[in-house]
Amino acid sequence: MPARQLLLPPLAAAAAVLLLAGCAAAADADAEAPDASAEAVSLDNCGTEVTLDAPPERIVTIKSTATELVLSLGLGDRLVGTAFADGPLPEALAGAEPPVLSTNVPNQESVLELRPDLVFGGWESNFSADGAGERTELADLGVATYVAPSACQEPGYQPDPLTFEVLFDQIREAGSLLGAEAAAEGLVLGQQERLAEIEPLGGDLTALWWSSGADTPYVGAGIGAPQMMLDAAGLTNIAADVDATWSPLGWEAIAAADPDVIVLVDATWNTAADKIAALEADPALAQLTAVREQRYAIVPFAAGEGGVRNVEAVESIVAQLQG
Repeated sequence: MPARQLLLPPLAAAAAVLLLAGCAAAADADAEAPDASAEAVSLDNCGTEVTLDAPPERIVTIKSTATELVLSLGLGDRLVGTAFADGPLPEALAGAEPPVLSTNVPNQESVLELRPDLVFGGWESNFSADGAGERTELADLGVATYVAPSACQEPGYQPDPLTFEVLFDQIREAGSLLGAEAAAEGLVLGQQERLAEIEPLGGDLTALWWSSGADTPYVGAGIGAPQMMLDAAGLTNIAADVDATWSPLGWEAIAAADPDVIVLVDATWNTAADKIAALEADPALAQLTAVREQRYAIVPFAAGEGGVRNVEAVESIVAQLQG
């Protein structure tokens, strides 16, 4: 999903914001504790070799997707710092209250002060000289790094396309790295069962996934999490032929496609309410079928990226459009 600094300022509006209730990622209260005696794990992560001799005891997470996965695996007590949250935790995890290191990408100095043995980032760009530090440099300092594989951008590593089975395998991989294989398998099983129970929408409905931006919206394109969720909901993405996870798409192209449904990503800096207000205030956009019929579905920003909230996002999209 486009970085926050690329988002345009929200348009003035007073519409209420609908929050996605609940979370498919609730940690199983009966999940087995991580096995501290687990064998060393070594894997290729976005082109970087990651090796841990034992499950990490001090974890820093950057981005909501990373934080929510760690919490969902029952490892909240190992979080020594979290950063760059995309919004509040979902209801099922809200009581966790993990320690907050920074509201944005933390710098390397502040990360190292926490003495982590693993930094888990939601985006590759979290690891840079201006951010948490280069991955190679952190490795030289004895700090392992891991990027959510669904966010890998390196050729050969970027999921093309991202599917739920690929996502579930990534949850299992993270569980192996963190010494929480049983918890990861239980989490995947629960999500698979919920996904199988979703009855996709009928009627050959077309949809726009509007993530951010205004003058030129950034939309969910053909190979990422938005496409995966639209497919599961039974919706045809009007940007499915764009070979990207997210992409700019002009309003002229959107008007020509005239989607039946618009999925609106909600963030405090670019709210769904503001998006609706902008659509309904524009004489041309107000004529779109989805706008005239007010066929909107709203998902939180964090649920729009590959992670443990995607199954529930599909449930919510279907429920909102059936209502």
